[in-house]
Order: sequence, then C-alpha cells, then structure tokens
Amino acid sequence: MNDLLAGLSEALRLIVTLDADLIEITLRSLQVTLTALVIACAIGLPLGGWLAVRRFRMRRAVIATMNALIGLPPVVVGLIVYLMFSRSGPFGVLGLLFTPTAMIVAQVIIITPLVASIAHQAMRDLWSEYHDLLISMNASRRQRIVTLMLDGRRALLTAALAGFGRAIGEVGAIMIVGGNIDGATRVLTTAIALETGRGNFALALGLGLILIALALIVSLASHWALRTERRGRW
Repeated sequence: MNDLLAGLSEALRLIVTLDADLIEITLRSLQVTLTALVIACAIGLPLGGWLAVRRFRMRRAVIATMNALIGLPPVVVGLIVYLMFSRSGPFGVLGLLFTPTAMIVAQVIIITPLVASIAHQAMRDLWSEYHDLLISMNASRRQRIVTLMLDGRRALLTAALAGFGRAIGEVGAIMIVGGNIDGATRVLTTAIALETGRGNFALALGLGLILIALALIVSLASHWALRTERRGRW
C-alpha cells in the first residue's frame, strides 16, 4: 500500500511540475503507438473485410494463421526486426535500427494480426446479414468491403482500441529495436523497465500509473465520440 501511495505521489509530482522528461517520453510513446496503429489499421481493417467477403481455397488456413499470429512473442518480433535493420541485414543501409521508425515497424507487425482478426470476425457477421442484399445490388468486392466497414465502424473501433492497448504497453520488441536511448527512443514502457532495474520503484510505479491513465483517456475519448455520433443521429 505504501508503494502504491508513493507511486501515486510521484505521478502527481511529475504531472504538476510538467516534468520535461515525462512530457518527452509521453509524446514519443503516443507518436510511436498512434503511427503504428494507423498503419496497422490501414492494413488490418481492409484485410479483415476482404477475408469476410472473399472465398478461396486456402481461406481457412489464412484465417487460422492470422489468428495464430496474434500470440506472436514480441521479443521474437523485435529480434527479427533487429536482424533486418542491423548492418548485416537486408535493410541495414537505411540506418533505421535504434530509431522510432524501427519501433513503429515492430509494433505494426505485432498488432496488425490482432486488428485484422477482430475486424474479420465483426465483418463476417455483417456479411452474413448483408450478403443477399449486396449481391442483388451487384456491388463490387470493393463496394462490399467499404459498406461493411462503414456499417461496422463501432466494432472496428474496438479492433483499433485493442491494437492501441497492446501497442502502448509493449516493451520487449521496442526495447530490442529501439535501445531505450535517452532523448531518442525512450518511451513510457522502457522507462518503467529502466527505473525498476535501478530500484526506483516509486518512479517506475508513477510512470506506470501515467501509462494506465493515458490508455484510459484514449479509450474514454473513443467511447465519447461514438456516443456523440449516436446522439447526432437522433
């Protein structure tokens, strides 16, 4: 209990004093996570819709593989990205290792299967409902996917929030590819790991509480936006 109070006190101190380091790593956390989320949604949402309306021979195998990739160990992803961007790797010439870009790439790989899987499940149910109507209207495959995405946007927001939740709390992969460099690649999760290793448990717990609060703010803002949209329809 004392540790929790100490962590809460430390979190309040950091917020009230507008600690420069806290602001920097918080903004970097949001930058990396939101950028990765936008890219993952741009890939995963259409992919989920495509798998919902398209029938082909290996469809079930593709869906099973996609669902299995949800449990892909982040440290393995980090290792693969590290090897790809290292000097001896195929993309080493780009010099992206230990940069926010490498962290974004790792997070995209981690959360895209999750976003795509939830989107597929949501749009599969919608497709069974709208199948006859869209077929009778002679809608193209692209029009079918767009229709399902528009009508199922609340479920797709849930998919995006799930991806955000996993990305914002990720530490293993981004520690490997980012290096936790002060002023360059340090984010909230890696800062928490660093301070815990140093024995600064109050500071680590304070940063953890700020991370939780950040995730809650994003989630509440999303639900508020949906509630506003519903009221607007009435």
